[in-house]
Amino acid sequence: MDDRYSLHPDRPNWRRLGPTDGDAAVRALGDVVSEQAASRGERWSRGFTRRRLLQGGLGMGVALLGAQMVTTRVSYAAASEEGANGALVVLFLRGGMDGLSVLVPFEDPVLLAARPDIAIRGAQLLPVDQRFGLHPALGGLAPLLKAGKVAAVPDIATPELSRSHFQAQDCLERGGVSNGDSRGWLDRVLEASGAGTTFRSLSATNPLTRSLVGSSQSLVVRNLDSLTIDADGDTLDRTRRALELLYTGIDHPYAVQSSIALEAAAAAGQIPPSSAESTFPDGGFGDDLSMLSSIIRADLGMRVATIDLGGWDMHTGVGNVDAGDMTMMLAALGDGIAAFFDSLGDKAASTTMVVMSEFGRRVEQNGTGGTDHGHGGLALAIGGGVRGGVHGAWEALDAGMLERGDLPGRNDFRDLLSEVVAARLGLSASQMSGVFPGWKASPMGLMATG
Repeated sequence: MDDRYSLHPDRPNWRRLGPTDGDAAVRALGDVVSEQAASRGERWSRGFTRRRLLQGGLGMGVALLGAQMVTTRVSYAAASEEGANGALVVLFLRGGMDGLSVLVPFEDPVLLAARPDIAIRGAQLLPVDQRFGLHPALGGLAPLLKAGKVAAVPDIATPELSRSHFQAQDCLERGGVSNGDSRGWLDRVLEASGAGTTFRSLSATNPLTRSLVGSSQSLVVRNLDSLTIDADGDTLDRTRRALELLYTGIDHPYAVQSSIALEAAAAAGQIPPSSAESTFPDGGFGDDLSMLSSIIRADLGMRVATIDLGGWDMHTGVGNVDAGDMTMMLAALGDGIAAFFDSLGDKAASTTMVVMSEFGRRVEQNGTGGTDHGHGGLALAIGGGVRGGVHGAWEALDAGMLERGDLPGRNDFRDLLSEVVAARLGLSASQMSGVFPGWKASPMGLMATG
């Protein structure tokens, strides 16, 4: 930033305005814009560009605007009380999780013959019902499983039945629509559910999760520190005021985002720290779950949140129960979900998580100790309101029921998602018809009613 942006005609050193160059730059820019708007009494047609803002420095004020205001689309609605129906968390396992390694038919002769190196024997499984058991690496889910809070839907697929990661993910996150509607299915959920708080919808991935793309607008937050301003006392007040003045009275595309970024920063002060009694896995996945738990416990009105976990495209190295990529990934998955619900306390009863992936894998293992892209996969619903067990259509594995070596996808994701959304967020059948256009959902019985 150069001297022409100083506050006075004699161009004093603008750096005197803040403890760091970044803070000083933001305050100077804010006052300049305010003076220009007041003196001219007209709309600012030229506007500050994102580049000019970032050229001012790398202080917290600029970081907030650069990382949150410019790249984040946030809800600009009056605050309302937290919905009585709680929160829905959608966990996307990207890469195509092998459902037959996670929810395993007990001692299925076809599966054992097709997977001589990676099949799991019945005695090693965590029983779900008389037909299926979970991979033993998911032992962290045992308390939730015992409490009847883990529901599984095998052989589930999108309507396109694509083996392409991109196409299958896009189809699933758009809700299977084929009418040219580019919005995500969760954006349509938010549209149907009405206005909410700044934190009503949140993506823990950047860029914004595809399922939230649309007009409803959602926060993108990778960590809570990004919502805090690195200052206190008078310095904090001056920084906030400078940020507010940047676009006050000006018709500029960043005006709304700037205002709501400040609202989010203010609300972040209400968010409690992670529960010390819950141990989350190390790394980004554990950090994301811990952050979501803190936001939910803060009663900020969250309705929908999305989170990703990659690493499921296992063409090699699936391994067995003692070692291998599948055991490693499932241990982190199970431990993370268990810590998440444990940390929620009494909020666990009003929080439901859906775990899904774009497709499943072929029944037969390949020549490198892995599995290749298939069709029918697995989805889980976990937590509040869930009726545990295995739901949906299933037929014993044999050559006659397979589709070119794949599970055919007898269950549709839209049935599962429709039932969970209606139960958790309170949407009616007519509202759900707008979420999944042209689809009449068939309940699976995986959510409690009444």
